[in-house]
Amino acid sequence: MRTFGVEEELLIVDPESGEPLALADALLSGRRLAADDSPEDPHTLETQDKSAFDDEMGLSAELKLEQIETQTRPCLDYGELLRQIRAGRLLADQAARRNGARVAALATSPLASTTHTTPDPRYARMLERFGLTAQEQLTCGFHVHTNVESADEGVAVLDRIRDKLAVLTALSANSPFWNGMETGFESYRTQAWNRWPTSGPSGVFGTYSAYRRVVTRLLDSGVMLDEGMIYFDARLSRNHPTVEVRVADVCLRAEDAALIAVLVRAMVESASREWHDGVEPAPVPTVLLRMAAWQASSSGMGGELLDFGTFRPAPAADVVRSLVDYLEPVLEEQGELGLARDGVEEIIARGTGSAEQRRVRETVAEKTAPDDAGLGSVVGHAIEATMRGASGLPKVDAVPELLRVRQS
Repeated sequence: MRTFGVEEELLIVDPESGEPLALADALLSGRRLAADDSPEDPHTLETQDKSAFDDEMGLSAELKLEQIETQTRPCLDYGELLRQIRAGRLLADQAARRNGARVAALATSPLASTTHTTPDPRYARMLERFGLTAQEQLTCGFHVHTNVESADEGVAVLDRIRDKLAVLTALSANSPFWNGMETGFESYRTQAWNRWPTSGPSGVFGTYSAYRRVVTRLLDSGVMLDEGMIYFDARLSRNHPTVEVRVADVCLRAEDAALIAVLVRAMVESASREWHDGVEPAPVPTVLLRMAAWQASSSGMGGELLDFGTFRPAPAADVVRSLVDYLEPVLEEQGELGLARDGVEEIIARGTGSAEQRRVRETVAEKTAPDDAGLGSVVGHAIEATMRGASGLPKVDAVPELLRVRQS
């Protein structure tokens, strides 16, 4: 069974006002390690020591001082991963509490704020090069790493999962507000993130050498600072033997995050089997995938998505159920079919994180007319939802040991 792990980006917030706080440096201490989005030259999937991935867990810095990232170790099943996600949230929250703050699993800040870039020469160059895109980029994503045996297998997987990734954006949607405004989107993080030049869906590569040629041409263009800024929706990890899927919002609830990771792992395994069986990737034009991603960002689970088989509109619930049906052989073999179906049905019934945020705001707005239009209460609710299920975990007294500077 393939191992998998996740990275969660969390907002650091004032527990009273809900406003983002620029405290990442205060929350973190220790040494800096190479990361997928750092400029250091990595080992390739063919040569790196896979054991290095097995020992990694901790907290790290991001582009903005108002956010912090947690990382799990590689896991074998849903239960183990869920425990580690909750432990990571607890670790981050305890570090925040020591500095008078809390963390919240929100993909964008509901409240308006002035962002502060993490002090780092690379981030300073990004700010100079990309202007407002970098200045406003206070977004929190959820990245799933799934083990692959080789770079060739990894590229084969990328080619065969690209048509299904928008479904994960819809399931994870958790960013309806942006700088104090209702956006009209379910995942506005996706809209903000896709302003980067290399973000979004990629084409079919065919081989690892072709993948490297595309990356090299992007770097030779001079637009990007370094390879860490190759922001495909799914890519080969630069420092781990994994495929990294990057389309999801950070999820309000830890159990939703673990569910999405389970679906990603099943997608990777299914794609690998198709590759070994000689099944060609679906020849879906990249522009159509961009439209599917936009629609998922706009409607989430509350409207229609583009069906990944026909790319015609269909009810979001039906499209998500179709994805689980497609993954059924692998999910059943891994003992995760029941939890996948139950988890999907629960999200369909109660709504995504975006729906939950809007319900909180509407409830508050019916009772009062606060200056923040109920958005402070949204953040307060998010703090509680973020930490749900983590209260019974052992207290983490040590200051976080890992500090890795990266741009998500």
